[in-house]
Amino acid sequence: MLRIHFSDADLARTRVSATPDPLWEVAASLHRLQSRIGRWAYAGWYRMARQRLREKGLERAVRTVLLPLYPRAAYFPDFLTPGHAADGWDAGAESILATSPQRVLGEMAILDRTVGAPPWAGQLARPDARKELVRILRAYHEAVVDPYKEQVGARIEAERAVRVRGVLDGAVEGMLAGLGPMMRWRHPVLEVTYPKQISDRDLFLNGRGLNLVPSYFNWAEPVAFADPELPPVLWYSLLHEPDARDAVRAFADGAGDPSKPLTALLGRARAVALYAASTGATTGEIARAAGVSASAASRHATALRDAGLLTSIRNGQTVLHTLTPVGAAMLRAARS
Repeated sequence: MLRIHFSDADLARTRVSATPDPLWEVAASLHRLQSRIGRWAYAGWYRMARQRLREKGLERAVRTVLLPLYPRAAYFPDFLTPGHAADGWDAGAESILATSPQRVLGEMAILDRTVGAPPWAGQLARPDARKELVRILRAYHEAVVDPYKEQVGARIEAERAVRVRGVLDGAVEGMLAGLGPMMRWRHPVLEVTYPKQISDRDLFLNGRGLNLVPSYFNWAEPVAFADPELPPVLWYSLLHEPDARDAVRAFADGAGDPSKPLTALLGRARAVALYAASTGATTGEIARAAGVSASAASRHATALRDAGLLTSIRNGQTVLHTLTPVGAAMLRAARS
């Protein structure tokens, strides 16, 4: 578990990014290529990515350069996902190029101790090697991340809308309290679920505030910099509404399904509905996620609301469903 400690000054300086972090999305998407966990949520992207990488002649560079630098493991170098990247690709690329050789070598040594660094990793201390890395990263981003910019942008806008409701209801603390199911606010600490292979640690913001960055390609646990001296950033997953056909297939065979225990308890459609509501979902969105009619989705939402797991708010012609604390706790327990 990661415990993030806030002061009043930190609460005042906490914000939710309006745009995706392009270099983090590169890192997280590379993790998606290395894991079948959550594959159902990215089935369309995965097929597109494999095809585009072949077409662009990037398969070898991804296999021999990027995957060794971004292992889906307890650690990969912080300098590869600089906080400045939230200001756009160019700012992030400049930050990578400006990284000191000492920092590059130090973080590569950590990577080597943790999971093993590629034999050429030390060469990245040279500016020309980092320039070539940035070129590969840009080509990868253009090939497989940029085509999803509209979907990513739409999800981030929806996420920010949900967080605004939290602020209106309970100020910044109300927003933090609604970040579950992988995060729990217990004033003055935000408890963040972290991979089990990483030891518990504490991050003291010390008046710097926290930049919360929603991530389309991140799955499950949020991620922060390993170095507590770096500007505090927390990348966290936008829990995805699956394509209806992919969801039906995944829930039928249980492959990569983080809500499998809920399926046994609630039934497939209601488990999908609960999962979709974790970031706020309309009745129509639940219907598409579960592959059922709008009237059936409404009945499932009503049953979950009557059980105290969902709360529903009408907004114009739509009804928005979100998790109650009990619903968030149930989903968090099912995913642990």
